[in-house]
Amino acid sequence: MPAYRLDRGSELEAAIEALGLIALKGKVVTADALHCNRRTVEAINAGGGDWCLALKGNQESLLSDARGCFSGVIDPRQQAMTEEKNHGRKEVRKATIVSAKALGEYHEFPGLKAFGRIDASREVDGKVTSETRYFALSWMPTPDILLATVRYHWLIENALHWQLDVSFREDAARNRKDNAPGNIAVLRRRALDVVRQDKSKSSLSIKLKRAGWDDAFLRSILTNIAEA
Repeated sequence: MPAYRLDRGSELEAAIEALGLIALKGKVVTADALHCNRRTVEAINAGGGDWCLALKGNQESLLSDARGCFSGVIDPRQQAMTEEKNHGRKEVRKATIVSAKALGEYHEFPGLKAFGRIDASREVDGKVTSETRYFALSWMPTPDILLATVRYHWLIENALHWQLDVSFREDAARNRKDNAPGNIAVLRRRALDVVRQDKSKSSLSIKLKRAGWDDAFLRSILTNIAEA
């Protein structure tokens, strides 16, 4: 969503406005539970896009019916599983898809076609944690597509939003006047793009700090961009 709108309304209002500015046809919009509401899905539907929205307690009735849809016998073809092992961590994710066509009109949730559920477990140093997440969907994807869609959402969250908050403290920023929020947001993202192209072995946060402390290092990464 465009940062320059946050001084004029809520995140939800800014997101709905942003949806009207984006070419959505043929795209899937993913969002957290804040955006799982009728106004958001109407905006996405109007743009010709599809949606995969996290479903939580703010849509209590819809969530209750979603859980009920998964209580019966599930066709194995409606399920898929992935397993990842790296750095001493094991993660298993299982996705299940069920139809929800009959519930879209009942809940006045336009375009609802299916519910997705992802059961995830993580094992680190012998300690296992688990989580179940539900999603409202505007189309009936295969379970492996649901896994990939949700995975891509969190890759964006971790690679961009988390870094912007941790490295630049964007969530705590108080720039509000005129075009300052939008201009600074562009500069932060451009800075991340520049530093990511450096091939040295250090974390992104360390590289950003080094660029602020070491003029020679700063010149080297800027030179690499200019040459590219």
